[in-house]
Amino acid sequence: MGADKAPHYLGHRERLRRRLLDRGAESLADHEIIEYLLFGARPRGDTKPLAKALIARFGNLAGVLSASPRELATVDGVGDATIAALKIVPEAARRMALEEIMDRPVLSSWDQLLAYCRIAMGREKIEQFRLLFLDSKNRLIADEMQQRGTVDHTPVYPREVIKRALELEASALIMVHNHPSGDPTPSKADIAITRQVRTAAGELGISLHDHIVIGRSGHNSFKSLGLL
Repeated sequence: MGADKAPHYLGHRERLRRRLLDRGAESLADHEIIEYLLFGARPRGDTKPLAKALIARFGNLAGVLSASPRELATVDGVGDATIAALKIVPEAARRMALEEIMDRPVLSSWDQLLAYCRIAMGREKIEQFRLLFLDSKNRLIADEMQQRGTVDHTPVYPREVIKRALELEASALIMVHNHPSGDPTPSKADIAITRQVRTAAGELGISLHDHIVIGRSGHNSFKSLGLL
């Protein structure tokens, strides 16, 4: 290679960049989006083979971005810089979705709330339990992960739920958890803990508006199912 000849990958990167700017991100294929994300993590070299290897391993763009750091590290060529470049994207998406509902009446922004919950936990492989705390006007004042469990169980303690609601001076709350199996049907344990929280909260004048179960293919609302 002559001293004045640029590496071939630089031309490819510039073509992707121009296509993104001229035609929009929708013009990029899944593997090209991953390529672009890897430019900063891998400033030298061709990122296409690694991007295609990630797609082959995890199936599609969503699969790559929702993979855990440990899973990503099983792909040859993936190091800490690559993992960080990929994992920042879901967090950015979660924060953007949160902005859509923060400080707004949640009950009149229900579709945005569900969209946020799906982004935050719809593809999680471990069951997690979140609490959405609302003020007297049903505006979201805090979204907190209460517990992380296993693939099919999360321990929930009503006393801790109510304690946190009192600390935040919340007037109402919404419980949310995911089912990594993909099926959002509430279990008997889900129903039992919801009733316990509703009773404990009601005794202190705190309303439990709903309990939402998020699955990969959809969601279920306790209120809509007549369970609240």
